[in-house]
Amino acid sequence: MTATGRALGVARSLAMYYGIPFRARRLRRFYSQFVHAGALCFDVGAHAGNRVRCWRRLGARVVAVEPQPDFVRILRWLYGDDDGVEIVPQAVGRSAGSAELLVSELTPTVTTLSQQWVDDVRHEPGFNKVKWARGQRVDVVTLQSLVEQYGEPAFIKVDVEGFEAEVLAGLATPVRALSFEYVPATRDIALDCVARLAALGSYRYNWSVGETHRLCSTHWLDAAGARTLLVGLPQNAPSGDVYAVRADA
Repeated sequence: MTATGRALGVARSLAMYYGIPFRARRLRRFYSQFVHAGALCFDVGAHAGNRVRCWRRLGARVVAVEPQPDFVRILRWLYGDDDGVEIVPQAVGRSAGSAELLVSELTPTVTTLSQQWVDDVRHEPGFNKVKWARGQRVDVVTLQSLVEQYGEPAFIKVDVEGFEAEVLAGLATPVRALSFEYVPATRDIALDCVARLAALGSYRYNWSVGETHRLCSTHWLDAAGARTLLVGLPQNAPSGDVYAVRADA
């Protein structure tokens, strides 16, 4: 990896997540339905930390989990002195161990642990100009171990570029609410996430497209409805996030 490429990639992420006017306000308004003062939140794939900033301004405590060293340094620079933020410089998976990052220098938002995901999306619109290279090995922990260490969170955001199902495979606690990314070209990953949550408990689902931070449905779906939604997405539809809330929450 080149220093110039890394610097450009980091600058691009900072501009994307901190440089767009009114995004922070819209983000707080959106997450206020899931995150309240005093709550504990896990940001799995914290990247540049814009969710960390949002949740802290809502009064929540945050565990920010990020394996990319450049972004760990940014998180420590921005939030290292904040007693309400715990920065975990690791990846999350179905079991503890280590794994090799597949790094995209110029677009570090799509750095991943999944070679299969890279193979599946590299020719899709939006990804066909992205290049990945093998990076360093990073430590991997499970979501359940984070729950046991820090406590049960009120909300978990999982955005790890094709590794979402692996992350949720390492969770045994039916937490109150969470989100995970979906990409239509790799919808089976999102379907596996729904299946894992169904095994943990009864959840209701909604979704948001891209970075709109607006729920698309006026009513929440059951697991069957969520599966129908994901299966029916056109191949070239934009990516987004599925939101799941425990039915008794």
